[in-house]
Order: sequence, then structure tokens, then C-alpha cells
Amino acid sequence: MSHHERHYLDRVGWLRAAVLGANDGILSTASLLMGIAATQAGTRELLVAGVAALTAGALSMATGEYVSVSSQADTEAADLARERQELAEDPEHELQELAGIYRLRGLTPELALEVAQQLTAHDALGAHARDELGLSEEAAAKPIQAALVSAASFAVGAAWPLALTFLSPLPQLPLLLSLGSLAGLALLGVGSAKLGGSSMWKAALRVSLWGALAMGASALVGRLFGVMVA
Repeated sequence: MSHHERHYLDRVGWLRAAVLGANDGILSTASLLMGIAATQAGTRELLVAGVAALTAGALSMATGEYVSVSSQADTEAADLARERQELAEDPEHELQELAGIYRLRGLTPELALEVAQQLTAHDALGAHARDELGLSEEAAAKPIQAALVSAASFAVGAAWPLALTFLSPLPQLPLLLSLGSLAGLALLGVGSAKLGGSSMWKAALRVSLWGALAMGASALVGRLFGVMVA
């Protein structure tokens, strides 16, 4: 009888980028709109600013994720190249190094050496990448995936406060925008926690709390500057 376990590590790369993008899309766009709304701006001005924020934010997220994750990928590739060279130049030292890692994990010296020998014979570079460098296929850096996921999730997240702005009457806009955006952040927290197998309530509370602080600060700044300009 086969036994299947459900793990979530294979989602780490794209899930992190998706949550970051969507959270930033909702929060930054809603905060911007709250700040502008506090200056008594009209719906048209708010929508123009919101569309500009969505476009610039999505492109910025894509660029930032691609550059940062590419740096991670370059570092991983450099470490693998160095490990490949060390295996070619001094395989015995690398074998003993691998055996030492297994001894530290609790294996007897004899068993540690036997395991190291068998793994080296099967895939020496893979064994060192996994057990010495801590690299795995599931968590490997994927720059293009991260960029695309971040841009798309930011755009989807930013579209939510933008839609609220379009549908809300101007006098009630600050209240409806803040409550609707907080609801969107809470749903995002629940969804990301469910996909990642963690606590949904904790994730929802975390993003909602920081979202409320960010939007409140933006509204305060907008009101202060609006009064100063007036």
C-alpha cells in the first residue's frame, strides 16, 4: 500500500513572489489612493493615479524580482561550479567532507562513509549541492518565473482598490476603500496560508494589521499635505 505525503516546499518560489506581488499591489495602490483622496481629489484624478500605480508597480515588481532572483541564481551557479571543480581536483577530500556532514547528523563513522560513497557514486555533485550547500530543485532560483508571477499578482492586487475607487461614491470612498482593501488583504492572507499549509488566521491578521497601519499613515500624510497646499 503506497503512502503519499503532501508537502508545500515545491511552491515556495512562485508562492513567495505571488504573495509579495499581490500584497504590494493591494497595499501600495490603496495607500496611494487613500493619500490622494485625503486631498479632496476627484474620482477621475484618483483613477488616473491608480492606473499609473498599477502599471508602474507591476513593471517595477517584475524588474526587481528578476534582478534579485537572478543574483541568487548566479550565486547558486557559482557555488555549483566551484563544487564541481573541487570534485574533479580532490575527490577524496570531498568524499570525507560529505561523510563528515553525515557524522554530524548522527550516523556512525562507518555508516557515514558508506552513505557518502554510495551517494558519490550515484551523483556526487547532487549530493554536495543538497547536503553541503543546501540547494534543492524545489527551492532553486527561477528568475523568469518570479518576474512573471510578481508582475501578474501585483496587477491583480492593484486592480482591487482601483475597482473599489471606481464603484464607490466619492463621499464614502475613504471608508469603503479602506475596508474593502483590508478585506482583500485578509483574503490574500487566508489564500496564501492555505496554499502554503500554514495558519490562515495568523496570516490574515498579519497582513490586515500592517495594511491598516500603512493606509492610515498614507491618509494622514495626504490630509496634512492637502491642508498645507490649500
